[in-house]
Amino acid sequence: MTTNSPASPARPASIFLEKSEAIVSRIREQLPEISSASDWFAESILKGRMVHIFGAGHSRIMTEEMWPRYGSFPGFNPLVELSMTFHHPVVGCNGQRQAMFIENTPGLASRILRNFDLQSADSALVVSSSGCSRVAVELAQEFREQNIKVVAMVSLAHASTSESRMTNGKKLMDFADLVLDTGAPEGDAMVPIENLEVPVAPGSTVGGCMLINAIKAEVAHRLTQQGQPPQVLTASNIVGRERSSELFESAYDEHAHRLARLFESVGKRGDNPSANGPLKS
Repeated sequence: MTTNSPASPARPASIFLEKSEAIVSRIREQLPEISSASDWFAESILKGRMVHIFGAGHSRIMTEEMWPRYGSFPGFNPLVELSMTFHHPVVGCNGQRQAMFIENTPGLASRILRNFDLQSADSALVVSSSGCSRVAVELAQEFREQNIKVVAMVSLAHASTSESRMTNGKKLMDFADLVLDTGAPEGDAMVPIENLEVPVAPGSTVGGCMLINAIKAEVAHRLTQQGQPPQVLTASNIVGRERSSELFESAYDEHAHRLARLFESVGKRGDNPSANGPLKS
């Protein structure tokens, strides 16, 4: 005679994968928003301009996921500030304490954008899981004031309970034309561990990377349909060493040419709000 033993508790890895499957469903629900963002980004690229992508802290991962890596193409301008994203020392010089402090320094966004000649044909993707990183909020505000469409990528659950670092209480979503939700939970970490006080294993990167690559695929489709197929960084396993090298060189050249346009008139236009100092919070 056999007896039924109680079901074994789910393994932490299984819990993480199950919660990641729920994130997939949440991303799928946003296909209309993904389509709209892709329309705006493709339009910027077709006009010879760029999509500016910013994320402080670990949100930097999203900028690198978009460009440059295998399966990606020119048209995106990663705004990566090492002072806020150089995580490896952790403590000491260039440590995390300084990075987290700098991220919430008033006026930093205007200093970053002062380097570029922005135009309304540009578009932007600003990433902040909490929606409260001050530099991210101020960047979105600056973009909007220059009539640049802003797509915000946040965790809505996390952002809804996070405290704004702006004195006026504004969050990233307040300066976005469209909001994408990574589907991560409040606090980001998804897996409870027995006898451990707090959960582990964040989910924002899972949803964020899915959103990035869904958009990337949609933009490539639109560019190709318009007769301007992108120069895609492609592994030699697929196209051979010579063709792979050609694609890399041509993609990097195109990126350089697009980036050069962002520097052509820096400081020459009197209507550049970024040249006038930090925004009021």
